[in-house]
Amino acid sequence: MGDAAKGYLKRHTERLIKDVGYAAACDLTGRSKATLGRYFSEADEHAERFMPVDAVAALEAASSFPHVTAALAELNGGQMSYGSDRRNSLRGEGEAGVNANVIKLSQRFAILMAEYHQSIEDGVISVNEARRLLAETLELQKVLVEMKLRLETESRGQTP
Repeated sequence: MGDAAKGYLKRHTERLIKDVGYAAACDLTGRSKATLGRYFSEADEHAERFMPVDAVAALEAASSFPHVTAALAELNGGQMSYGSDRRNSLRGEGEAGVNANVIKLSQRFAILMAEYHQSIEDGVISVNEARRLLAETLELQKVLVEMKLRLETESRGQTP
């Protein structure tokens, strides 16, 4: 695994811990705050240290999103659906159709482009600007996955 992939996993590990909260993460994993910090530290002495799978599973069960699992899927060329977007979840009558997905997609893309143009004005994308772009890219990805699942369902002749 390359350095970029390691850093990517460490950043998602940090998001997972912060999502759950340090105190709860310590309770759920049985590890200290210092140990949890080492799992996402990008310092040379912790470069090869990653959170064990049982700790990831415990934290993701309590988190709002499976941050590390999603990162692993992306790094390995996969994708995952989560929450109400899951393929086997029940879809309510009020859920948006493809037209609404196209509108949401257009809106999210417009927001991403506005963020990009604002970020590139000085010719350099700062770390904070990159984070905002990443957050908006993730929102755009969620809309695309939702749209893809809806189109797959409709292409099979099933009612969503």
